[in-house]
Amino acid sequence: MVTALGGFYMLSTWIRRGGIRQQRSGTSRLPAPVLFGHFALAAIGLVVWIGYVVADRSALAWTSFGLLLPVALLGFVMLARWIPVHRDRAGVAAPAATTAPGADESVPAEPHFPVVVVLAHGLFAVVTLALGLLTALGIGIG
Repeated sequence: MVTALGGFYMLSTWIRRGGIRQQRSGTSRLPAPVLFGHFALAAIGLVVWIGYVVADRSALAWTSFGLLLPVALLGFVMLARWIPVHRDRAGVAAPAATTAPGADESVPAEPHFPVVVVLAHGLFAVVTLALGLLTALGIGIG
């Protein structure tokens, strides 16, 4: 759930800061299909995982794990595209906090992601993937 909350926070920040509009101008470095695909597959994987917890069917654990693999791949793609934008912003003065979200189309939406949220989201995602695999394999179950 921590991973999902962090991801939802970053998605809502990206939308609020004009990420969708920036797709047309080329300002955003995060392609909308990648971002929304990551979100949709992760949400479906979470629903399938809840189904596994309720029904205790190993096929659901494997399905959830299988859904998490492309989620992780898309996450790594977005991280690789986010790092240069974050570095660019760190080297330049941050835009004024009084600027309306999405008002400055020259500033991509993604540098507004707090580093701690990005790191926590990634760390919890890796742990989730590892625990999902161990559960699907039946390792650690009484």
